[in-house]
Amino acid sequence: MIRVGFGYDTHQLAEGREFILGGIKLEYEKGLLGHSDADVLLHAITDAILGAAALGDIGAHFPDTDSNFKDADSKKLLKKAYELVQHKEYELVNIDSTVILEKPKLRPFIDEMRNVIAECLDISIDDISIKATTNEKMGFVGKGEGCVAMAVALIQKINMRI
Repeated sequence: MIRVGFGYDTHQLAEGREFILGGIKLEYEKGLLGHSDADVLLHAITDAILGAAALGDIGAHFPDTDSNFKDADSKKLLKKAYELVQHKEYELVNIDSTVILEKPKLRPFIDEMRNVIAECLDISIDDISIKATTNEKMGFVGKGEGCVAMAVALIQKINMRI
């Protein structure tokens, strides 16, 4: 049996914050604002994986009202979420994701992000797709006020290869 899940996340850009995206730190004048490290890409992927297994969303498992998750490393949250999926006897087939952001340009960092995510999930880098685009200067993303990420995850029952 195969299942698909969709994830979406958005965070404001703010001064005085580190910019963590795809599990890596980017040098930029602003960072993403949130309770954890605010890694929108890993949050969207986490939601996609959880959703595919009908396990709710990132907020249900790692609520921003819980001080244990203050400034949490989103790589750790992603790993824990995937453990929950594996406990239901599913494994990840692949992830396709898109980050929408005006600046900084992400092309030079995409392979490093793919590698970090593949390591977190113990899958091949070839099973991780990350695309980047702008919002053509429209809306809050276009004005440089925030970042959006979307992801789709395909999972399958363990030992039921498609």
